[in-house]
Amino acid sequence: MSSSIQAYDPEVDAPAHHHPIYDYDSGPPVDRGKFAIWLFLATEVMFFTGLIGSYLVIRMGSPAWPHPKELLAVDITAANTFLLITSSWMMVRALDAIQKGDKGGLVKWLGFTILGGSVFVGVQVYEYTVLIHEGYLPNRDLFWSTFYAMTGFHGIHVCVGVIWLFCVWIGAVRGSYTPQNYVRVELAGLYWHFVDLVWVLLFTIVYLM
Repeated sequence: MSSSIQAYDPEVDAPAHHHPIYDYDSGPPVDRGKFAIWLFLATEVMFFTGLIGSYLVIRMGSPAWPHPKELLAVDITAANTFLLITSSWMMVRALDAIQKGDKGGLVKWLGFTILGGSVFVGVQVYEYTVLIHEGYLPNRDLFWSTFYAMTGFHGIHVCVGVIWLFCVWIGAVRGSYTPQNYVRVELAGLYWHFVDLVWVLLFTIVYLM
């Protein structure tokens, strides 16, 4: 009787094991950029919620809180608020333009949005200048400390938004966006709408209540 001895090949002779196959490229049906901006905006919601909540607690705990109309330029700020809301509408027009392939419309409406945001910041800086000149400094009392904190943090966010929109506008001038590739415009728009919405809340609470 003859027998043959063969070499053991682990890749061939080892018992088969079934391993799950993972697809790392698949994910939620949402663009990664959109997911990131929504996650970022969620953190911003928590930040402003804490800021507004602290303001309301301080205000309700202060027996003698001055009426905002006696110290603040409510009418001018109301007009400035309308301007910021209008800039949000302009951002909608910009996004609609590129979705329709109107690159010139994108450049135009983005430019108007940037202009509206810049004027808003300019009016706020003017308001600060007048108040500080009249002696209303952030360390004067709780009213002014909270006023500058609330409006100042929002003003920083508006400045960031204007810079972001300007970068997007440069891309629009260069023709970087198409009806199939406009996600950067959309992300900047989401941030801008958030900034506008927060200001409507702050204006109502700080200037009108």
